[in-house]
Amino acid sequence: MKLLLITGIFPPDIGGPATYVPQMAKALTQRGHEVRVLTTSEPENLAHDDREYPFPVVRMNRRVPLWRRPWDYIQQIRHYGSDVDAIYANGIFWETALANRGLHKPLVIKVVGDPAWERSTNRGWVQDNFEQFQQQKYGLKVEALKWMRSWSVRQADRIIVPSCYLARWVAGWGVNQDQISVIYNAVKPFPGIQPADMPLTTSIKVVTVGRLIPLKQVDKIIEAIAPFEQVGLVVIGDGPERRSLAELTENLNIRDRVYFAGQRSQSETLALMAASDLFVLYSTHEGLPHVVLEAMSLGLPVVATAVGGTPELVRDGDNGLLTDPQNHHHLGKILAELIPSHSLRQRLALGAKRTMKEFSLDRMVEDCATLLETYNHR
Repeated sequence: MKLLLITGIFPPDIGGPATYVPQMAKALTQRGHEVRVLTTSEPENLAHDDREYPFPVVRMNRRVPLWRRPWDYIQQIRHYGSDVDAIYANGIFWETALANRGLHKPLVIKVVGDPAWERSTNRGWVQDNFEQFQQQKYGLKVEALKWMRSWSVRQADRIIVPSCYLARWVAGWGVNQDQISVIYNAVKPFPGIQPADMPLTTSIKVVTVGRLIPLKQVDKIIEAIAPFEQVGLVVIGDGPERRSLAELTENLNIRDRVYFAGQRSQSETLALMAASDLFVLYSTHEGLPHVVLEAMSLGLPVVATAVGGTPELVRDGDNGLLTDPQNHHHLGKILAELIPSHSLRQRLALGAKRTMKEFSLDRMVEDCATLLETYNHR
């Protein structure tokens, strides 16, 4: 079977799709399929050495002018999709759906969030959270994005979502329930990861990973660790809030206790996580956070917000602790409980490792491959 996997991000980018797509492409290749990955990249990564992958990677410049970008992407998708048996899109939905109007290939789309909401909030057009966004009416620009999102996913033969939570909302976009498959994300074990050296001297090290944007609420994590002199914070990722977050550490007089690691490769990210004692994700929305799976696999106790699909993964008091993203006092209370208690952190970490057996990579690959293979006409 010949497959084209399309993604918005790919290593050295970090993020859920950048972890998921290489794993899935490699697994499908090992099953005997011919796979090609088509991705967007920063200009400096267009010539990235991809020889480590057992499949070809084609990179498109994500910084071309906005007016030209859709046309360029559609042309590339048409070119590389012309002789495949199926297309599996993990991003770039609008251009993929338009290109496939001429290709007429079986199309599977994986939805991990709402691109219309993400774009609208990033541009400051809306302030509402994910769920409010689904139910409200807005101006022409935002409603156009919502229409493009809904139309794009309705062009797919099948939709894959990583949580039951997302499945319910995607159905609200006009997708037939029978076309939606819930396949939970998973990660492979990381037995050989060596903890990284880091410039923090605190006895307890908290780590968070993600793009530095408002919905990740990294500022609230910084404020929550500030009263605990024995606690340092490792922030992995980059984004538009980097400068304001650094200024916040100055204002709180904890600059020496917060390490902004910037954007890192997956192996560097995992090494920094392995050198930490506690993982915190304090975002206001998640489909099903891939990074929480990575933290659990590394044996880190997890604190996460009870939003989106996260409670389908984190069971409060068993394999992690859940908190309200609006109750910042509660986050501080959880940290006050966890920081002095090695036994509690260890118990949660053991629960997380047990949970990872339910989210095995083999199961995810098998479920996804079986779905894609239904379109094998060769």
